[in-house]
Amino acid sequence: MADDMDAVNYLIHERLRSDVFLINQLSHYIINSGGKRLRPLLVLLAAHACGYRGTRHRNLAAIVEFIHTATLLHDDVVDASRMRRGTETANAIWGNEASVLVGDFLYSRSFQMMVEVGSMRIMEIMADTTNRIAEGEVMQLLHCHDPDTTEARYLEVIRCKTAKLFEAAARIGAVLGEQPPEIEEALAEYGMQLGTAFQLVDDALDYSSDSEQIGKNIGDDLAEGKPTLPLIFAMRTGAPEQATVIRGAIEQGGRDGIDAVRTAIESTGAITYTAEFAREAADKAMGALAPLPASTCKDALYGLAEFSVNRTY
Repeated sequence: MADDMDAVNYLIHERLRSDVFLINQLSHYIINSGGKRLRPLLVLLAAHACGYRGTRHRNLAAIVEFIHTATLLHDDVVDASRMRRGTETANAIWGNEASVLVGDFLYSRSFQMMVEVGSMRIMEIMADTTNRIAEGEVMQLLHCHDPDTTEARYLEVIRCKTAKLFEAAARIGAVLGEQPPEIEEALAEYGMQLGTAFQLVDDALDYSSDSEQIGKNIGDDLAEGKPTLPLIFAMRTGAPEQATVIRGAIEQGGRDGIDAVRTAIESTGAITYTAEFAREAADKAMGALAPLPASTCKDALYGLAEFSVNRTY
């Protein structure tokens, strides 16, 4: 995918151009801040795996990355985050107002580019996706500082907030390849399960890694009062005093109780549970690829699922 990714990166930088200096400065900062480019890669691989041989997949890969970047800008404002991918967040440098407005610019630029692609089906997919992502953001906001959030509600949030864009990226590859509905749905399932696995691993890394590895402060989720799966499992299976500590930490936010919370997470096996959950999702993703014909790109999609659960950053 090297040639395709080079073309996508060139396109990203070309379409970020604006007559407004701050938009150029801030958007280039976050686009160049070390993201994995997994979502655009997923568009490219899915399109090739479905036999597409044109160039519109590159435009759509850039569009997906713009939408993802817009959500990051908005997320960091909502979460008051100061660090992402090992560097200062845009809002920490330029302020919340600029970050929100440049995020809006990226959303609107992505829809300008979608019009150029000229597919009403893809417009429908991406419009539904961005709407669902927004719903997921609001759901997560409602669950913040709520220690009674259930595993089912947590999973619904990550499916909307994170996995939905993975699903769309894989699905539009099938649409470009003019595949029948069963192949489109198979790739959509692959993307949904891949995105779920990816977020589960992110949530586990928040308590099982270090800030240099994951590019953010350890315990950021706890500081923001987010009841993620390691916390939910530890509360459910730990001793009453451990559950009390975690409940208090979620309700209050901050990092004052991070050591006690990490001890509870480790003693209950919450990281292992979360990792196994992620592995199940990755296995489902790989199973969904069965209807696709054999190809190197199909193999790469398998590899992407393995990477999602084996990474340490």
